[in-house]
Amino acid sequence: MAFRQIREGRGEFSLSEERCPEWESLDKNEWRGIWVFIEILDEGINTASLQLLTPARGLADKLNTELVAVILGDDVKKYLMEPIYYGADKVIYVEDKKLRAYYPDVYGEVLVTLIRKYKPEIVFAAATLRGREMVPYVANTLRTGITADCTDFSADVQNRDLIMIRPPFGATLLAHIRVPNRRPQLATVRPNVFRLPKRDEGRRGEIIEEKVRVPESKIKLISRQEVKVEETPIEKADIIVSGGRGLGSADGFKLLSELANLIGGVVAGSRKAVDAGWISHDRQVGQTGKSIKSMLYFAVGISGAAQHLFGIREAKIVVAINVDPEAPIFENADYGIVGDYRQVIPALIDEIKSRRVTKGSKNQ
Repeated sequence: MAFRQIREGRGEFSLSEERCPEWESLDKNEWRGIWVFIEILDEGINTASLQLLTPARGLADKLNTELVAVILGDDVKKYLMEPIYYGADKVIYVEDKKLRAYYPDVYGEVLVTLIRKYKPEIVFAAATLRGREMVPYVANTLRTGITADCTDFSADVQNRDLIMIRPPFGATLLAHIRVPNRRPQLATVRPNVFRLPKRDEGRRGEIIEEKVRVPESKIKLISRQEVKVEETPIEKADIIVSGGRGLGSADGFKLLSELANLIGGVVAGSRKAVDAGWISHDRQVGQTGKSIKSMLYFAVGISGAAQHLFGIREAKIVVAINVDPEAPIFENADYGIVGDYRQVIPALIDEIKSRRVTKGSKNQ
């Protein structure tokens, strides 16, 4: 049975030369092209899917191959040109009423059918709830490897192996993972890791409709209920006030909430704060949480571990507040305040209120 091995000193993992006897052999030279699975939600295309066209376009150019977007669903023709505007060369789509509701086994089986026909060497999907659920099904069915939550990619042009890069072990190092003996090479990518490509309506590309037998799902949908989210998701927020272990307790988030409400922001937390039960996991920033791209990010009582810094690398302005002047967060902040947040935050709130009162008086 195949196993993983590590090359000493390089942090590079790969499947060994030993092959599982139950797996059929394949010719890597028959597999060409890069695919990106485009996820369609009720409100339209998931932006996280379009973000994947950024690394995929670069790899396609490097490997001198085509970039193909794949769309599955019902009534999807209105979305077909969007991936081309964002950098794809072609779009392959399957439109069927059985694909109106998302079922992982159905979507996975349709994607497997397309992959077996076209034989792409690389397939990307966003690491959304759907992507994380469906893509492992595809990998298992095709007997190939998958790397989840990748943060970067490279490629070995000589053998066309995809180098899938992700931070393991609490983000203390970078693992370079490849699948040298199987195809396609599958990877999921966390939303907001890559920037959205520039949209160009002048781009043209080929659109291919595939007629595929869509199987019945083994799952039966009993009911569906829309959950209303009152607070803006942190990955979409422009202003975030985030707390860490340095707050000392869950009560510290009350002060952060006051500041966030005052400046039109949302509250988030580090992994340590989530582990302590002070804030919910959907509010976690970092490699094991969410990547954010806010205009303003307050890091309060957060030391600045590598896995947290990864999550805020797209933030435009970072303000760090910490009692420890040697905290790593200060090396990655645009502005730093050394002090107890219980004194700094109230002073900041008072100053903001004071300036608003003064500004309001001048306008009267």
